[in-house]
Amino acid sequence: MHRRSYAFLLITAILITTAAAPDHHYPDHTSLTAYIDDQGISHPILTPAAWQHRRSDILLGMQQAMGPLPDRSHLPPLEMKVTETAKSEKYTRLKITFVSETTTTGSPDRIPAYLFLPAPPSSEKHPAIIALHPTSKLGKAEITGQGQPNRQYALELAQRGYVVLAPDYPSFGDYPCDFNDPRYASGTMKGIFNHMRCVDLLQSLKEVDPNRIGAIGHSLGGHNALFLAAFDTRVKAVVTSCGWTPFADYFSGNLTGWTSPRYMPRLRDTYRLDPHQVPFDFQEVLAAIAPRPLFSNSPLHDDNFALTGVQKAIPEVQKIYTLLGAKDALVLRNPNCAHDFPPEIREEAYKFLDSSLKLK
Repeated sequence: MHRRSYAFLLITAILITTAAAPDHHYPDHTSLTAYIDDQGISHPILTPAAWQHRRSDILLGMQQAMGPLPDRSHLPPLEMKVTETAKSEKYTRLKITFVSETTTTGSPDRIPAYLFLPAPPSSEKHPAIIALHPTSKLGKAEITGQGQPNRQYALELAQRGYVVLAPDYPSFGDYPCDFNDPRYASGTMKGIFNHMRCVDLLQSLKEVDPNRIGAIGHSLGGHNALFLAAFDTRVKAVVTSCGWTPFADYFSGNLTGWTSPRYMPRLRDTYRLDPHQVPFDFQEVLAAIAPRPLFSNSPLHDDNFALTGVQKAIPEVQKIYTLLGAKDALVLRNPNCAHDFPPEIREEAYKFLDSSLKLK
């Protein structure tokens, strides 16, 4: 192709992509009561069908900031490998790796994880949980009883009778990552893709009921559980702890903490650290999960994810849950603590999952 013609086509593609961008449609992401069609006309959201228009735009906006979700139509085999086994009275803990995808060099990208299976083995199908760890060099070990107090939710859910899969997020634990893969614009989207592969793995296990899978996480794991559930409707219930507040309320609108290669560099490079330019916000992410059950632990004194923002956002999210006939499926708790997941809130969150996923 002639170089000038190629340049013209490239510029045209960029212009078309920009013209279709949902952030041009939604300069204000705090309201969830309308959607805007392709002609730029606003429509009130009065029915579940109308909500689906806005939900689609939310997922597009997330992909503008995170990069596109890779194609999942030709996934490689999971090829789970067990490298360590530890047994207790209530569960067997396997240290495993499994294939996420094929890298650009042709080698398999293997996700390290802990997999807890109920003991003793039986023919019963169990509900399953994807447990996502907070920011910690220990990665998955942080939530399996080897980290700081109040982070052992993977272990506690395994003791409760769930199949639990606790993967490493890229660059933590046993999962080195330099974030130079040209297929990903953000570590966040790589995490979403990996966590969808976690759902694939759980659904492949004979011990798991494929229709009773939930997600839980604290801090980094808290928003990753939300992102996963927004994109993957196979996740039927979510617990997020200290994982979100609207961008304008995150450190008073200072988005620098979101911009490392691990997370979303476009918030700096494309959207200039301006919360109002980012093409999605967290009340939209929560609403995209509706009507599935969602439990948010948002403490009074969380210095990362300000409760003031959560309190402004929840009423908007509740409108969508109510519209979809699931008014009571959205639960907010505000314990008197800092950035933590205290025992009484964890126990309430577990009971929430028990009810939502029908743990026997």
